[in-house]
Amino acid sequence: MKPDDPQFPLASALGRIPSGIFVLTVARDGVETGMLASWVQQCSFDPPQLTIAIRRDREIVSLLGDGAAFTLNILEASQTDMIVHFGRGFGLGQDAFEGIELRRDGTRGPVLAEALGYLECLVVGRVPAGDHDLFLGRVVSGALQDEGQPMVHVRKNGLHY
Repeated sequence: MKPDDPQFPLASALGRIPSGIFVLTVARDGVETGMLASWVQQCSFDPPQLTIAIRRDREIVSLLGDGAAFTLNILEASQTDMIVHFGRGFGLGQDAFEGIELRRDGTRGPVLAEALGYLECLVVGRVPAGDHDLFLGRVVSGALQDEGQPMVHVRKNGLHY
């Protein structure tokens, strides 16, 4: 998009909304996968809940029905290798975790051993939101695993990733 495009001012302003960078992981029905997620926000204190917007054509969406468990891994600011790895995207039949050290408990998505922290959640709602679906997750457990600053991303264009 160029400065003379009529949508440039809107796209530029929208892109300046900062977001964290996370890795969402799921283990369900013998399938284990993960994806890069950036549209994540805490939305409730009691009970603790968060929202995640996921493009509805992503294969991982099929694993996130009501009551499904997932893990939100919080990346540290320097973990750009995780952006490269998970930014490729993975189909449900691909090994999303090749070469990555994990902790698994068998009931939720894997925890990345090098993540700054993690939140284990259960899907308690889903709402269509344009070309994405907004998932509501109730946080059931979590912890910081290290000290550091969370990764934050600011886009130049708010009309695409």
